[in-house]
Amino acid sequence: MRKKRVAILISGRGSNMTALIEAAKADDYPAEIALVVSNRPDASGLGRARDAGIAAVVIDHAPFGEDREAFERALDGKLQACRIDIVCLAGFMRLLTPWFVTRWSGRMLNIHPALLPRFKGLHTHRRALKAGVPRHGATVHFVVPEMDAGPIVEQDSVEVRASDTEATLAERVLEVEHRIYPRALRALAEGNAKLPPAGDKDGVN
Repeated sequence: MRKKRVAILISGRGSNMTALIEAAKADDYPAEIALVVSNRPDASGLGRARDAGIAAVVIDHAPFGEDREAFERALDGKLQACRIDIVCLAGFMRLLTPWFVTRWSGRMLNIHPALLPRFKGLHTHRRALKAGVPRHGATVHFVVPEMDAGPIVEQDSVEVRASDTEATLAERVLEVEHRIYPRALRALAEGNAKLPPAGDKDGVN
């Protein structure tokens, strides 16, 4: 069976990108990382991708100003030209429009540093500590037009310790992210994770 061609979208260092690249080196992994795209020219993850022998390009959002869809059309054009099957967001700090999300519906994953549906959005570790939750973790989910609201593909957690700071908790959650994102991509590439029909809010695993 042909391996699925994957594009990873980044805005920074791309640590989850690296986890996916490493996983995809296995002969039995059902996906290959074919492209890395950053919306920021200074993203350090670009160099890491190139060092791994992966095509890495910049599509800078700045020249497009407020026209988010124009930026996304340029991005989509590159994805189509590279025959991409699956898109993985890995620290991609852009909210995507419904036009792009719909175009890649069921073929786009995101990783979020919290146990969704709790703590959508930013500063998840700070909010988890403030809320006093006993466990905190990460979630890989399908991307839908509503932020951090797509069906869950993979999720795992760590115990929140009394001594935890944002930094120490973030470090342990990052280890969870690196573990579950390759599993989620494998499930999607093998056809074992599918976006449920509209109106079905259950997860997919």
